[in-house]
Amino acid sequence: MKRLALACLLAVGCRGRATSLGAASACDASLAGLRLSDARVVAAERVAGSGRPAYCRVRGVATPTPGSLINFEVWIPGAAWNGKLVATGNGGYSPALSTGDMTYALRQGYAVVGGDTGHQTSDPNDLTFVAGHPERMVDWGTRSIHAITGPAKRIVAAVRGRAPSRAYYYGCSTGGHQAYAELQRYPDDFDGVIAGAPGNDRVRLNVGFLWQYLSSHEPSDTTPIIPTSKLPMITAAVVRACDARDGVTDGVVDDPRACAFDPGTLACRGVDAPDCLTERQLAALRRMYAGARNPRTGEQLYPGWPAGTESGWPAYWGRTEPARVDFWRYWVFRDPSWSPRTFDFDRDVARADSTAGRAIDQTSADLDAFARRGGKAIVYHGWQDPVASAYNTVAYYERVRARLGSQEKTDRFFRLFMVPGMGHCAGGTGATSFGNAGAAPPVIDADHDLLSALDRWVERGVAPDRIVASRVTNGTVTRTRPLCPYPKRATYAGRGSTDDAASFVCR
Repeated sequence: MKRLALACLLAVGCRGRATSLGAASACDASLAGLRLSDARVVAAERVAGSGRPAYCRVRGVATPTPGSLINFEVWIPGAAWNGKLVATGNGGYSPALSTGDMTYALRQGYAVVGGDTGHQTSDPNDLTFVAGHPERMVDWGTRSIHAITGPAKRIVAAVRGRAPSRAYYYGCSTGGHQAYAELQRYPDDFDGVIAGAPGNDRVRLNVGFLWQYLSSHEPSDTTPIIPTSKLPMITAAVVRACDARDGVTDGVVDDPRACAFDPGTLACRGVDAPDCLTERQLAALRRMYAGARNPRTGEQLYPGWPAGTESGWPAYWGRTEPARVDFWRYWVFRDPSWSPRTFDFDRDVARADSTAGRAIDQTSADLDAFARRGGKAIVYHGWQDPVASAYNTVAYYERVRARLGSQEKTDRFFRLFMVPGMGHCAGGTGATSFGNAGAAPPVIDADHDLLSALDRWVERGVAPDRIVASRVTNGTVTRTRPLCPYPKRATYAGRGSTDDAASFVCR
């Protein structure tokens, strides 16, 4: 009976009757014989406890090309399965599964899948794994989620006796980058996609990191021009100057674009001191706010980071060298001895665009195929993000809207939520708890939770007109605030507590 049910299932002919392959009977070594396209199952086991519902853990390997090897795991809940699948993304260049995101979706009843992008070295920041293997660059930057999603759907069907009725994607940072790959290149994989802080313009993001380092360090000097101890002072000055621009004084800059912060107000009146900036330091700060430009054409290569993000800059300055310097050595120039001081922001950017960019960048504004099939996309980005510039995400959204020709057409399937006071994917000074961003929201429903909101939009056609985000301090909700679909912003209605989302409207 089990063999007949499996054959029936793989033939995709009698899904409704293939019910004998329940989670209790199919989560075992027999899955190793499951026929998959460009993938195979290597192990299956039942897992209980560890703060998660009981589930079937299936480990597999995807091989979309002869030189590819992408490890992945599928977690399939037992009786509580809601009939749907969520694929999760990655962070940075790390091969680690986003187990927090996987657990978040599993607890809501979803089967989940996550993979290692095709990167298997023990150091998550080791970028040499593509050396001599260009297909690994494509796996990491474009193909890995697609390569594991098809097999994951088949594995879930084999374990549960029916295929997932819906498939969603959820990821932030590199996970957001992977989401854009799905929207642009593989529009049939998912019914809905959530992309946080997307690093989709990856070549130019690394141009931005390089610009930050070269702007903040003199040649042959690894000591930053602006001491890192001064950066919190700069951020505090930005908040003092711009906090009240939105009508509410709450320690959060609502929209840095409305903040005309003048760094000159921090100029030292004499000798250098901890609470001021010298002329040399001011010049470096202004270069970093301006962002990377082509010195020959004046083209903006990558935007600067918004005022208010300064405290987080050192992590992506690099220490003795720029952050992600091995991207240039191994992915672009293929020269381990390459020096960042030789970088030409005209010639070398063009070279990177035409080589690595073709394999990894996800910048097309053409989302027509995804929209035509009824797909829905939710993108979010924190205004206080010191890693991927929020300005770049806004610029991409505006290119999509310009291509479609109207706000109405864009809103039908693609919504962007900018998050005041949010850092990179989580944390920060604002109300930043929604979905799995930092901490689970106090209430898991379509008004407070991104995944629930996406599911309602896909299943019922109810678009998210606002998401209620929470600020959670020591386990207690101290503030709620609505996140509004761009270009709307949360505006205080003039009465009620400014810590209560009900006191704000989206305008």
